[in-house]
Amino acid sequence: MNLYSAFKVLSLVVFLFFSGQLSSQTVTPWLTTGDQVQLLQKQSHTSFSISPAKNASTITIDASSTFQLIDGFGFCMTEGSAEVIVSLDTIHQTALMNDLFNPSTGIGVSVVRISIGASDLSSSDYTYQDGDSTTMFNMAGPDLTFLIPVLKKALAINPNLKILATPWTAPLWMKTNNAWVGGTLKPSCYAAYATYFVNYLNAMKAQGIAIWAVTPQNEPENGGNDPSMTFTSIQEATFINNNLGPVLAENGYSSIKIIGFDHNCNNTAYPEYVFANTGSYVDGSAFHLYGGSISALTKVHNFNPIKNVYFTEQYTGSEGSFSDDFGWHIQHVIAGSLNNWAKIVLEWNVANDEKLAPRTPGGCKTCLGAFTIHSRTVYTRNKSYYILAQISKFVKVGATRISSVSTNNAISSTAIKNHDGSIAVLAYNSSGTAIAVSIFHGNLSFDYSIPAKSAVTFVYQING
Repeated sequence: MNLYSAFKVLSLVVFLFFSGQLSSQTVTPWLTTGDQVQLLQKQSHTSFSISPAKNASTITIDASSTFQLIDGFGFCMTEGSAEVIVSLDTIHQTALMNDLFNPSTGIGVSVVRISIGASDLSSSDYTYQDGDSTTMFNMAGPDLTFLIPVLKKALAINPNLKILATPWTAPLWMKTNNAWVGGTLKPSCYAAYATYFVNYLNAMKAQGIAIWAVTPQNEPENGGNDPSMTFTSIQEATFINNNLGPVLAENGYSSIKIIGFDHNCNNTAYPEYVFANTGSYVDGSAFHLYGGSISALTKVHNFNPIKNVYFTEQYTGSEGSFSDDFGWHIQHVIAGSLNNWAKIVLEWNVANDEKLAPRTPGGCKTCLGAFTIHSRTVYTRNKSYYILAQISKFVKVGATRISSVSTNNAISSTAIKNHDGSIAVLAYNSSGTAIAVSIFHGNLSFDYSIPAKSAVTFVYQING
């Protein structure tokens, strides 16, 4: 056998070996349709093949092309969410919590965002130091009654749950307008506010709850929420550099991430300024998508690739249709965030009642929870549950985003590789008709028809 013939034989052996790794594997599709006929339903298995693809529309997966590590997926656990969850009887509360947080039997929520003091979906306005500068820090109240017990139950189900904590406002006596809505932090209170954060971390630690990360202010450019506080990029950078960063380090909390901005994608100058003026104190920036384009995350990532980007909030409204909201969130929030470097992706509140409560007097009146709690024994799953579940159920913490390229503009896709070699490919068909797609991994492929206005997650395993 000459050298050329030997090379051809060796190439064929290598091809057949690696082909066998995939062709012997089944692919499990999980489908949610816009008409709600299928809601995160496992479909019949299909398999990879070495035969040519049949379809003009393709998605090509390249596991050798890697991007960011994934820290997790989840919701914002508002105090109001905790309050309605606690209203369930023991059996139904346990079932809901396992549905959310159990990584084996549930949808694998691995991150929750909570408010430091009240958010607009709390039952009242409050901080932990209401009064004046002489008032002692005290967590007694709604959080100690409702939120902390629910967090403890979540941690019992998933001890590795990450908790991101964010204030909607500082205590009123620290603010220029001494009011729940608007105002900004008095320069004379920067040090006191940093101490407030430390007191909060100490109080949560005493409850057995470790905080993974903090942001200095929720939506710092939104002074109209209830509660709220504005914070310019200069103010935030100054507060982090001179107060929050050093004080956390001095009190043994240097491992807690400080994530800046936490607002909309229509302003990249704000997080870029914070990156440029806070040194090593800031881990990255957080984003919402009530304005701007999700591509802003890539712009900020490219400004300083050492820093991270996170997606921390998007609500589903009670007035929108399931099909429209499900599709928009899958395309822009889930696939969009991941394809633009987000390490976490969070939807808004976990739960509320049939009146979209609890909420503060000026809180959101149209925010629909992932669950609606109807009574002590009845709850229903809503849009954001299925939006998040379509990815969170199949992706483990520490997984890696890999390349996923679609040739059809009507098909959005993203792909993740877990440590165990399993691959999750999320694809959404935004068109009004079914589209037959060929999904390639290397030289192998399988074919699938994605229904109109529907999302499917393909799960398969790479051996070796």
